[in-house]
Amino acid sequence: MNFPKRNLLFSVFTLALSISSYSQSFIQGYANVVNQCSQTNITNSLTQFEALGVKRRGTASLQNTLDWLKNKYLSYGYTANQLEEYSYTYAGSTAACKNLVVTKVGTTYPNTFLIVCGHYDSINGTGTNDNGSGVASILETARLLQNIPTQYSIKFINFSGEEDGLKGSQNYVSAVVNSTTPKMDIRLVFNLDEVGGVAGMVNNTITCERDTSSPTSNNAASATFTNQLITCVGLYSPLNTFLASAYSSDYMSFQSNSDIITGFFEKNETSHKHTNTDLLIYMDPVYNYNVAKATIGATMHFAVASTAALTTEENKDFNVSFFPNPATDVLNVSLGSLTETDYTLTIVDILGKTVLNTTINDAQLIQQIPVANLAKGMYLAVLQTGDKQITKKIVIE
Repeated sequence: MNFPKRNLLFSVFTLALSISSYSQSFIQGYANVVNQCSQTNITNSLTQFEALGVKRRGTASLQNTLDWLKNKYLSYGYTANQLEEYSYTYAGSTAACKNLVVTKVGTTYPNTFLIVCGHYDSINGTGTNDNGSGVASILETARLLQNIPTQYSIKFINFSGEEDGLKGSQNYVSAVVNSTTPKMDIRLVFNLDEVGGVAGMVNNTITCERDTSSPTSNNAASATFTNQLITCVGLYSPLNTFLASAYSSDYMSFQSNSDIITGFFEKNETSHKHTNTDLLIYMDPVYNYNVAKATIGATMHFAVASTAALTTEENKDFNVSFFPNPATDVLNVSLGSLTETDYTLTIVDILGKTVLNTTINDAQLIQQIPVANLAKGMYLAVLQTGDKQITKKIVIE
């Protein structure tokens, strides 16, 4: 986190009084996934992150950390096509910084995104707590959700340049979010910053952060989502919760862009951030593990995860999807978990006649196929790559 945390704290009871219309219940399927969270993975990620050194802009350590992150996501089963790097510079510096974005496409609302984010750069030290702890929690969440369908799309984002004044998130908002036509539809930004706890203290409470800043148009929505976050913490982790205002981390770039935000921050605040003693020995990795459990449960809730066991047919389909369905001018093809990026798409009408046949090479994660010239009606879309064939019904309106 770039600046000292402002001491604007409120009681959870006050939030409960102000927001009483939303109710959540325990979902065993979510808990089953949360319980696969690994303390070993959290501790190993923290250890490896620390060993990568001081992650300052323009340094080999920052690049090495980016490469480490990419390899982590690939090892979880994400494809290279799902990973995007955004390189940028900013006024006053010629050093390149990079944001890493990993996209998991939703099944029902593929164009609406839950952003789960945290920064991976550091200043004056390795930044093992600030913010290796957030990185470790995000990685474990991404690992466990890789093969679980979610209604909303998820973008796991690792920002750089946070310690230079939120430069990475600012660049992403301006260069990507606001440059998408239409503007990227963001359901919620869920930020994790400094969630590693303090060694030797009782670390049993996580601070949940809501938007209380201007512009105020989304403050009520942020409060509602933060109340849901508080509930998820209670349902899927052993942690207590404490309410505070969002302040001075990457979600504020989205907040000023009128997007809805929430976040996690440690309740016992480290005295080692931004120093060369921001190290694992001064943290509580068990607390970090419990925060990761809360993060997994909340992410499943916010993205509306499916807990049904994948059937043989679903496995055969590799979570490939065609949307919107019905389509009008453009049909989007999501590759799901397919690793191949070259395929042939055939669209067949109800009489068995091929009305479209196209070969796509080096396909994007979401590939657009023009269908405006097709007559209204029902069709079969057949995606063929190697020995894999995925067939689904689509409707053209």
